[in-house]
Amino acid sequence: MSVIGASGGIGQPLCLLMKMNRYVSSLCLYDRTRPPGVAVDLSHINTPCSVVGLRGEPNLPDALKGSDIVIITAGVPRKPGMSRDDLFAMNARVVSQFADACAKYCPNAFVLLLTNPINSLLPLFTEVYRRKGIDGSQRLFGMSSLDAIRTATFVSNELHIAPSLCTVPVIGGHAGTTIIPLLSQLQGNYYNRLDAEAITKRIQFGGDEVVAAKEGSGSATLSTAYAIASFTASLLHAMDGDENVVEHAFIQQDYRNCHFFSSKVRLGINGVEEPVPIPGNLSMYEEDMIEKALPVLEQQAEKGREFAKLYHSIVSFQQTESESTCFPPPCEEGVKEARWCWAWFAVVIVRESVSIREARTETRLKAHL
Repeated sequence: MSVIGASGGIGQPLCLLMKMNRYVSSLCLYDRTRPPGVAVDLSHINTPCSVVGLRGEPNLPDALKGSDIVIITAGVPRKPGMSRDDLFAMNARVVSQFADACAKYCPNAFVLLLTNPINSLLPLFTEVYRRKGIDGSQRLFGMSSLDAIRTATFVSNELHIAPSLCTVPVIGGHAGTTIIPLLSQLQGNYYNRLDAEAITKRIQFGGDEVVAAKEGSGSATLSTAYAIASFTASLLHAMDGDENVVEHAFIQQDYRNCHFFSSKVRLGINGVEEPVPIPGNLSMYEEDMIEKALPVLEQQAEKGREFAKLYHSIVSFQQTESESTCFPPPCEEGVKEARWCWAWFAVVIVRESVSIREARTETRLKAHL
């Protein structure tokens, strides 16, 4: 198993939980900084799992080769004042590079993607795979299980009952109003005791709640690490041959003409066996949320696919440039597209830097008030 971004706020607690899992025999930690230290620290824990830490891009191939599960936590976390467009702009290129590397060094591995915005980045990852001739529909997972965990927790706290009685499907996507908890599927008469709209809003913007509570110093790290560890444990059981293993995930599937959708998923030794059918007896409020979310999800997925195409143009252009001493130059259209991509990246980075500076200034001003 490989964890990419292992030294981060999610990566470290996640690696600890994986070290404690008896199904994990070896753990490879990769990041730009600190993985060897984190690996040495974890290696002192008396479980059979072996741990190695690798640092820097030259070691990425070794971090991926032979891995059957790759968990990607790398990327910029969301900060106050940062829109999801800003987040996509910063993380899309990072995820493109990891998708390229996974396709090359571990094409048969199960990939669990945590990097946000997942609604766009999983389609991006899938498109990179498709252009490499790899079908990722069964092996690529966008991590939306935290939404289901939050739902059970919030409903449990509201009704003062056990979380095990509050498990319902959470469908749609993994961002804001695309997160749709199907509270009408609660057992017994519990649904009628809830303010469904109020608790739905809290579930949809649970991440904002954590960002605000941490006062700009971080996002939901510990709860995310727990959710991913729980999903990974289920996947390991399925890989071991256990039947009827069901988890929530954002995957490539067709639902009402939407090609990427989150739902309960039945897992098997090959990954996704099938999406669990979505109940038909939904409330009008839930049906309305679905109808509003579908075009948003498709638009966000298309954004990821388009970026993957641009990334492919850049990579192809760079490869052609490196071989241009022996071969004719690339076509004018390809050169223009690749140069436009780099210009777009530059604009994005400048805009992100401005957003971060403004957010930090606002935080300092609030601290003085």
